Amino acid sequence: MVKKILTWGGIAFLVFFVAFRPSAAADVVKTLGNTLIDIGNGIGDFFSSLVSTIA
Repeated sequence: MVKKILTWGGIAFLVFFVAFRPSAAADVVKTLGNTLIDIGNGIGDFFSSLVSTIA
């Protein structure tokens, strides 16, 4: 029951945030996207370095 309430509360907060602060919501999404890209690049660099030292 608590999980259901928290889920719906989170969805309501997201809708409110996007509806009343669209610029801030877009900035949050951009930041999260850039963070995921940085993580992916870091993992790729790690494996590239790992393969180049093995070969």
